[in-house]
Amino acid sequence: MVLQYYHRNDLPLAIDLPDSDETPVDNELQDLIPTLLKAMLALIWSERMDWFFGVDMGIYVDPSQAAIVPDGFLSVGVPRIIDSDLRLSYVLWEEQQMPTLVLEVVSKTRRGEYTQKKEQYAQLGVLYYLIYNPLRKQQPKLEVYQLEGGKYQLLSGEPVWLSELNLGIGRAEGTYQGIAREWLYWYDEIGERYLTPEECAQKAELERDLERQEKERQQQRADRAEAVVDEKDRKIQQLRERLARLGIDPDTN
Repeated sequence: MVLQYYHRNDLPLAIDLPDSDETPVDNELQDLIPTLLKAMLALIWSERMDWFFGVDMGIYVDPSQAAIVPDGFLSVGVPRIIDSDLRLSYVLWEEQQMPTLVLEVVSKTRRGEYTQKKEQYAQLGVLYYLIYNPLRKQQPKLEVYQLEGGKYQLLSGEPVWLSELNLGIGRAEGTYQGIAREWLYWYDEIGERYLTPEECAQKAELERDLERQEKERQQQRADRAEAVVDEKDRKIQQLRERLARLGIDPDTN
């Protein structure tokens, strides 16, 4: 890599570098889609602290060049949290770990997702390169590439299984932040989609409601059973009183 030509003491720190290219996204999905994947991963890998998912964050691979700013990227084998100020950017000579996965969301303004960026990420050694193009009608909207022999090979199927991450990724209709549309989601090894944080909260609320309703039903059953017993006791008492009026001791056999 280019970094081997620089003395480590001469390399700038993350705090000295711009945290993005300051180019605004021209499609809200470029922010929402990777943000959703990041939020889901925080649940799926909640007990792991060896990964980081960046959204619209600069990746510095050479101190003499501007940062690369994908829509989203996942790096495995790095601390999830470096300190209380978190990461300003992803500086390769500090992290010592190339991102494992990069995601680009295509908008009306093409940014070389299928050409220059694809070649650039392959040269850098990014294992998985994902391109999501919601504007496509005839061709596949999601393309997932894996680096093999220095070149990207298109992976088949959907959800696409990413063996090095032990995760699958694919498209499905859903609702996120009140927006109903097609989203990208993580999947498990049998092709079941993981829940989003919103769906987990809804599931927990439904389970609480179900538990409350079950308790209420059990209480109603107990109340009805008690009412039946009370009615039987009342009838028995009436019979005892009738026997007593006839001069018969109901307790005498």
